[in-house]
Amino acid sequence: MKILKFSEPLPGLVLDGRKDITWRINYQGDINVGDELCLCHNNGQEFARAKVIWVKETTFGNFTAEDKEGHEKFSSEGEMYATYSRYYNMQVTPETRVKVIKFNLLQITQT
Repeated sequence: MKILKFSEPLPGLVLDGRKDITWRINYQGDINVGDELCLCHNNGQEFARAKVIWVKETTFGNFTAEDKEGHEKFSSEGEMYATYSRYYNMQVTPETRVKVIKFNLLQITQT
């Protein structure tokens, strides 16, 4: 099963329905519509299962409202770039390529 890992506090946002989109830079896996995913904490502990609804590749500078809806909010674009630069240990800019993955929660597995 394909795995997506999430840093804190993101698993809680997924579990309470406030997050159903994730953005991934340099994602090496092959994720397709209909795939079932194992959603995990960064330590690998599963907290939920989800199904991929749609996937697209774009750049941070070309995000649409649809790409941002269902993702955690940032107070500014600067905060968004700084957060993703920290997550990926690289300089993230409007030209950085990103995979946008929309999913539906199927099952909560965390107890």
